[in-house]
Amino acid sequence: MPLWLREYSWRQSGAAVYLSLPVRGLRVTAANIFCTERYLKVSVPPFLFEAVLYAPIDETNSTAKIGNGVVFFTLYKKEAAMWESLAVANVNKEELQHLRENAVLKAHEKAKEETEAKKVTKQEHKKYALEATMKLEEAERKRIEDLKEQERQKVTKELELWRSQQNDVEKQKRVQKNGELHEEVEQLKEKKREKINKTRIPHEEISKTKLKDTKGRGSSSIFSENLKEEQLPAPRSAGTIKINFTSRVFPTALRESRVAEEEEWLQKQAEARRTISADLSELEDLKEEEKNPDWLKDKGNKMFATGDYLAAVNAYNLAVRLNNKLPLLYLNRAACHLKLRNLHKAIEDSSKALELLTPPVPDNENARVKAYVRRGTAFCQLELYAEGRTIYWLIAVPLGFF
Repeated sequence: MPLWLREYSWRQSGAAVYLSLPVRGLRVTAANIFCTERYLKVSVPPFLFEAVLYAPIDETNSTAKIGNGVVFFTLYKKEAAMWESLAVANVNKEELQHLRENAVLKAHEKAKEETEAKKVTKQEHKKYALEATMKLEEAERKRIEDLKEQERQKVTKELELWRSQQNDVEKQKRVQKNGELHEEVEQLKEKKREKINKTRIPHEEISKTKLKDTKGRGSSSIFSENLKEEQLPAPRSAGTIKINFTSRVFPTALRESRVAEEEEWLQKQAEARRTISADLSELEDLKEEEKNPDWLKDKGNKMFATGDYLAAVNAYNLAVRLNNKLPLLYLNRAACHLKLRNLHKAIEDSSKALELLTPPVPDNENARVKAYVRRGTAFCQLELYAEGRTIYWLIAVPLGFF
């Protein structure tokens, strides 16, 4: 049941009403005050103050100040006039209830309108912000395009300049090369002339001696043609040069190859061929997919999931015979041996998987953890707790459990 606050004081002017409501010992906030143009309410449980105002007020501009145990209202009148009293007298409960409902309804409508107005204002602000952002982005895009165009023009000019320089260099090289060729041709011609002159000198001497003899004898004239033709050396005989290359498996040259790695690869290939040829009689009846270790591993995984551990072990065995360098085959077979209580075989397969999972890197960390766990489980089931505890520490400490 609320307690009514009856003590208050008020005064007025032609434009406003000033109401002072004492609330000592009470904590009043804006949420405790409700005001419309004809209704004023202050609710601080268990205390209550309400009044149906004498005339309408401008609730938008009216104010309330809270301090020193007093709530001071400044209520501005809609029409300048002097009130006979603060509240309407002789209001029955039905009229008061009707006024309350109307005040609440108007407050809700006003709050809804304010909410809609805020929403519209917010949308307009968003629209304006979006348009401003789009303008900024467009300006930035244009600036970037201008920079690109400037850089493109700059690079194009540099490229044209470089091409012109290259053309000038090529022309100079061609001119220089033509000059060198001309000099070489002139040198060859000069050498050929010297050689011809050297060959002609002895023939001319012989012809002169012959002419002198003939003059002495008087049997031939000066214009007799007894000179020998120029004797040129015979062309060289053709020959064939045979070159033998060392036979190699790899197409690269020996100076570019890595001999140790190539020999290791060839050795592994030979071992694989020997293994396949040794098991050829047993593998003749297998299909092509059954000769694939990955296919066999997937098949073993499916059998393990269905609980057929012996069939899974057989699939892993055949896959290991085809390729004994896959650590997951040994790791999965170790899990099957654990299910079948073949604990020693589980330890062997886990150890083999750990040998193949080297060097330890983050990519094979999960596989190594599984191998340690399965080997440790096998040791513990064999009641070799010291070895199992050692493996536990190998797992726990590097992974940061302690």
